[in-house]
Amino acid sequence: MERDPVCGMQVDPKSAAGSIEHNGKTYYFCSAGCQRQFEADPAKFTG
Repeated sequence: MERDPVCGMQVDPKSAAGSIEHNGKTYYFCSAGCQRQFEADPAKFTG
């Protein structure tokens, strides 16, 4: 399981709504909405 960086929900990579590679790490999302928020400002969610 992976953690959605936007909402904190646990996400199974096999059934994630989406994923993005950012700075060499793959992030998984529970919904398209969380993925869009991440795409708009990755630095906000990657610390």
